[in-house]
Amino acid sequence: MSNRLNLKELIPDSHQILMQLSEYVANTGIDKLQQELIKIRASQINGCAYCLNKHSQEALKYGEDPKRLHVLSAWREAKNWFSKEHQVILALTEEITLIADHGLSDQTYQEAITLFGEEMTAKLIIAVININALNRLGVSLSMHP
Repeated sequence: MSNRLNLKELIPDSHQILMQLSEYVANTGIDKLQQELIKIRASQINGCAYCLNKHSQEALKYGEDPKRLHVLSAWREAKNWFSKEHQVILALTEEITLIADHGLSDQTYQEAITLFGEEMTAKLIIAVININALNRLGVSLSMHP
């Protein structure tokens, strides 16, 4: 495959804005492991090898159990390995990542509000949107680990 453009060099302002959003998400108060689960699950769906590699390593650094990473794409079949909070976060991640399918369901939205409150739910939504933007860059620009 041919080399693709380098967004950071070509239009650095846009790259900086994306990095500022990433920094915002990192400091929202969302648990670091929860942030990584969001990033990994969205990256699995979007097929972003660069982000999968990076965020799987980060999750392990934060103490994630490798066994959970192995079953993350099938978390519904391994619910006993994921807390209710993680299940809602993963459902939220999938529904927003696959927004064209049916959008964020009322059930998942209400479960998030009940568990996390409005402000944290809003932050979780921004976290999902952020990694989806980065996944789209990674895949579009053929970034590899």
